[in-house]
Amino acid sequence: MPKQPAGDDSVGRMQFLLTLRRRGIGDAAVLRAMDEVPREYFIEGATLEAAYADRALPIACGQTISQPYVVAYMTEQLAVEPKHRVLEVGTGSGYQAAILSRLAREVITVERFRTLAEAARGRLQTLGYRNVEVRLGDGLAGAPDKAPFDRIVVTAATETVPTNLLEQLGEGGVMMLPLGPQGGAQHLVRLTKSGDGTRQEELIAVRFRPAARRTSP
Repeated sequence: MPKQPAGDDSVGRMQFLLTLRRRGIGDAAVLRAMDEVPREYFIEGATLEAAYADRALPIACGQTISQPYVVAYMTEQLAVEPKHRVLEVGTGSGYQAAILSRLAREVITVERFRTLAEAARGRLQTLGYRNVEVRLGDGLAGAPDKAPFDRIVVTAATETVPTNLLEQLGEGGVMMLPLGPQGGAQHLVRLTKSGDGTRQEELIAVRFRPAARRTSP
């Protein structure tokens, strides 16, 4: 594990977990994962206080690391089990993938920016999260060679449900994604796939950056 940034973050982390509980996160496994993963290693140049504040923070390539509550909420709503294989679309800093790695058997995460993908891969390897594979490419194309997945989480907004991702979701699987236009109303949506079709539920209002298909350095 890399050297921890200077300072005592114990109070900040206690407040961090207390805030999650107060906002309704009750799953013990999710709270444990949020406690175990050192968020400060996923934020470049941020102080410990900023790292554990309940707000989104900027990272490279004009992207953001989502606020802790949104990460915890999406993870809790996914209901990840130890046997599950999870696809994440939009690696970013690697923080969401790290949280998922504490809950799932395997995580495949796809990032369109090479800079972010390489940095996230390095962080995850250094921190010992060996059940995460970081791929560079079009996240909306998913990872068909690894399908079907038990759970899929999309960390960028789309205006419609990506059909090819839904096709990669196994029967009984759950997909979470922000749905809505850039600059307009977005909501987290949970889709549950069964033999009878796909059930769609609208959850909380959110604001995510839009998904994009291009790959960039």
